[in-house]
Amino acid sequence: MRVKVSRKAHFNAAHRLYRKEWGDDKNTEVFGKCNNPNYHGHNYELVVSVTGEIDPETGFVMDMKVLKDLIREKVEDHLDHKNLNVEVPEFRDLNPTAENIAVVIWNKLRTHIDASKELEVVLYETPRNFVSFSG
Repeated sequence: MRVKVSRKAHFNAAHRLYRKEWGDDKNTEVFGKCNNPNYHGHNYELVVSVTGEIDPETGFVMDMKVLKDLIREKVEDHLDHKNLNVEVPEFRDLNPTAENIAVVIWNKLRTHIDASKELEVVLYETPRNFVSFSG
């Protein structure tokens, strides 16, 4: 029997959506206000889900305290109150769109969760805009 367990978290971060090789006009045309050269911020909401078999001894798919600590260490401590473009190495050459942020988070967590379990990251950039990535 496969069960999905989920943990919510959040972090605040600033970013700018732009491509270095494009001029200002094209960046503004494609990214609009998100191309603000002074950056802008979001209160990101994150849901990390792990799906797998229930361990017959513990009754857990995954110990939620372990998942909580992984999210804090690998995601929140790495991204919270940061300028993603400037302070986070993964985004020095990668546009920090919600899609790319979700993939980076998934990659940071994947190696720490048993390979027999599925991992899904849902990232809310605003209450109405969110992305999902499952690998």
